[in-house]
Amino acid sequence: MTSSHRPLGLPVSAAVLLLAVTGCSAAQASVPVPTPPAAEAALCRALAKELPDAVAGQERSDPSPDSELTAGWGDGAIVLRCGVPRPEKMSDPQAQAVSAEGVRWMVEPSGAAGGPRFTSVYRETYVEVALDERYAHDIGPLVDLAAPVARAVPCALEPECR
Repeated sequence: MTSSHRPLGLPVSAAVLLLAVTGCSAAQASVPVPTPPAAEAALCRALAKELPDAVAGQERSDPSPDSELTAGWGDGAIVLRCGVPRPEKMSDPQAQAVSAEGVRWMVEPSGAAGGPRFTSVYRETYVEVALDERYAHDIGPLVDLAAPVARAVPCALEPECR
């Protein structure tokens, strides 16, 4: 009796190609692309040029569809969307916030990725950063993203951005 360890009985080269294609498509996260007004989209394009190649030790791995309004690191572990609508939670006087390197962020406990979601405040457009469960108690990614946000997205309410 002959034993084959090839998936679905495919030739070895086809099995390797199948694994490579499914591995690549599964690794890339898919996120909704925001649709901000033109002036805010211009700020987001400026932010896209400032974003680092690595955040919290995770390499750049942008989500699909490809857009200057979204970025990602670590195959969906860290996802940034620029030009998002103002979250309803910002009207809540009990909303929690953190500051990382001079950029303030509203915290929402659980985003779509299972970890916290942060949205910039006091900026001319809203920048959202969703983290997966690995970052449930870690704002390290915000530290890496603060300088690019501060450079590209001006403060809308001085002196709150200092």
